Amino acid sequence: MSRVNTVLGPIPPEELGAVAVHEHIGYGMPGSELDTQWWRMPEEHYEATVPKLRQFREYGGGTFVDVTGICNGRDVDYYKSLSAKTGVHIVACTGFVGGDTALPFFARASVDYLTRHFVHEITVGIGDTGSRAGVIKVGVSRGGRMTELDQRIYRAAARAAATTGVPILTHLAIDAEPAVAIFAEEGLPLDRVLFGHADDGLNSPRTPHEWIFEQGGRIGFDTFGYETEIEDLPFWARPRQERLDHFLRLLNNGHLDQLLVSADANCSPLGWPGVKGHTVNYIFEDLVPDLRDAGVAEATVTKLLIDNPADFLTIRT
Repeated sequence: MSRVNTVLGPIPPEELGAVAVHEHIGYGMPGSELDTQWWRMPEEHYEATVPKLRQFREYGGGTFVDVTGICNGRDVDYYKSLSAKTGVHIVACTGFVGGDTALPFFARASVDYLTRHFVHEITVGIGDTGSRAGVIKVGVSRGGRMTELDQRIYRAAARAAATTGVPILTHLAIDAEPAVAIFAEEGLPLDRVLFGHADDGLNSPRTPHEWIFEQGGRIGFDTFGYETEIEDLPFWARPRQERLDHFLRLLNNGHLDQLLVSADANCSPLGWPGVKGHTVNYIFEDLVPDLRDAGVAEATVTKLLIDNPADFLTIRT
């Protein structure tokens, strides 16, 4: 039976509903739990997060993919509580946002060890939670080039994905050539990889969109909502219309099957204030109306939010 791993157990892909494929319940850098300026009680995180997930559900959202990763605040028992409370399916990940977020124990580990660890979290469970990871997260470290550690993580992720059938999401789509080479060497089909943040204002000029499509990879426009027009401007922001026009060009160039969308929002950030007013619900409150206003057909919206994510997240044995 086709299935997707969620924190409350595997479900058929047709039960996913509309999917936010690249999001965070709470993301922070290693050590953020020690920062007294931005530290919050668990109850405060809960109070900030539940209304957002309930609103997501009311808008028609079905599944929230958390790509926080090891060492960045991943808390699967918390995710299980949130999923049961709100009715939103939550998919947890294994892997790392980037090599520079891996604590020394993992940073010094071999490819074989990392592979075994990822496979264990996918097939047995994450810690003692009983929940299995549904995706693998990898990323390019700060600086924009893959480090030796990044390459070890990518290779381990490729082996784990090929072994278990779960897909890979990347943080950033820059310096994609060495990543694609590793995936090819490990025999992982590129349609099992979503190259993320291809739309952010800082890195979109450095993302080889057409080349990734030609290799068979998928691209994530998953920083929707981080716009230069908002009050709390992040450094990766981009003008709203510029991003939308860029996305529509790729749609019109025939790449619908290889595109996924999300907002990369933080429900309750860890160790930093976050971006005021930006939530996962930008997808429904702004992106979908913008697409409809631009003449995008309902069938295309359905494919972006339901069909493409279901195909991508389904475990392939």
